Amino acid sequence: MVSAGIHPDMTRQEAPVEPPVVLTIAGSDSGGGAGIQADLKTIEAGGAFGTSAITSVTAQNTTGVESTHVLPTDEIDAQCEAVLADFDVAAVKTGMLATTEVVELVTDQVRDTAAPTVVDPVMVAASGDRLLAEEAEAAYADLVAESTLVTPNADEAGVLTDVTPEREAEAREAGERLVQMGADAALVKGGHVPGDAVVDVLVTADSVETFRHPRVDTDATHGSGCALSSAIAARLAHGDDLDEAVGAGVDLLARAVRYNLDVGEGPGAVHHAVELRDRAARDDTTEAVEGIVQSFVDLNVAPLVPEVGTNVAGATPYAERPGETAAVDGRITRTLSGARPSRGVRFGASTNVARLLLAARERDPRLRFAVNCRYDDSVASALGDLDRPVGEFDSGEAAEPAETSAVERGVDTAFESVDGTPAALVDRGAREGPLVYLLAREPDALVDRTLTLLEAVESAE
Repeated sequence: MVSAGIHPDMTRQEAPVEPPVVLTIAGSDSGGGAGIQADLKTIEAGGAFGTSAITSVTAQNTTGVESTHVLPTDEIDAQCEAVLADFDVAAVKTGMLATTEVVELVTDQVRDTAAPTVVDPVMVAASGDRLLAEEAEAAYADLVAESTLVTPNADEAGVLTDVTPEREAEAREAGERLVQMGADAALVKGGHVPGDAVVDVLVTADSVETFRHPRVDTDATHGSGCALSSAIAARLAHGDDLDEAVGAGVDLLARAVRYNLDVGEGPGAVHHAVELRDRAARDDTTEAVEGIVQSFVDLNVAPLVPEVGTNVAGATPYAERPGETAAVDGRITRTLSGARPSRGVRFGASTNVARLLLAARERDPRLRFAVNCRYDDSVASALGDLDRPVGEFDSGEAAEPAETSAVERGVDTAFESVDGTPAALVDRGAREGPLVYLLAREPDALVDRTLTLLEAVESAE
């Protein structure tokens, strides 16, 4: 098949692109979830070009490390030289270095390059298997001193600084010690510290910044440190400031852990390309919402449109924020000719329906679509005809705890009151009067549930 307007015998003009280059110096993970494999996936997803120098070969999978073979330092050095001689490396990232000799070699390589360097001091795998010889721990001091950013978890920070963080103040102290050792900055990660929130602390000579994310209830964190450090390196290669690069990396990892990859017999791995996949899903999500809206126009859902109007929200499979949901720009309103959208569909157009949908996705991440409808006696009677149960809440009640919104708290209450994922949620305390929100995993299911209510309302009139 030949593209329109292009003759099959025609020689085409090349159109090369110039992504920034990142060099990762780390071990290979045969399971693909961590190490060089995780680094290259994350770097590519971050819009950079990944090059590599492999320090060791591991036989591992999602359940653990079976064996490790460290490459001769001459071979590691040759890989670094080959990359640095040919590519304009914009950032360097280090991972598993395994031995004192390798740490010292990499320190010399980093010292001789002007590119920003992110040092992930890999010592123990998520499975608990050691990846760094104990006698090599002391050699890290010189590498830390050459780093733009060092990213230890709590255990690694304890080895490097003699401060094992269990609270935010201790993470700050560990970070300060790493900066005193010569690092431009230290990101002390909180994933291994117990608590409802993951707290990462970024320390520089001039400032301390804290990043907080709700903890995801999962053991599928294989490759998390590799993905975070690689994502930050990719952003630095693009020219981001350090705090911007760290913020982007922390956000990516939070999403990558929640939408982890269910592969292998063990806990699985983080989703290295999750943000790339999220962006790729936007067009399909927009088309799905547009299709739902057109079905509503064809069905003339005007009898279900409340005074405030109706909106349809569609979330990408990895949506975390209202800006990652597509909705009608404006509302669907009742007109003399039936239900009509005021404008087209765009991302970030909805607030209320989007927030409710995102809150429902905390209970069932497979939910993708939602619509708000009027609520009266005829609608209430029709809700019993839906294929799934119906939950209720009152958003007019005060939210507890204070950091959650009334809608989020209400959605939790509604889900807890039914068995399984509900087809609809009734908000009896909405400011504009009671509303019903229909939920669905697929567009057709949302249209079918809306049609069930529409037929009941029309037959009651």
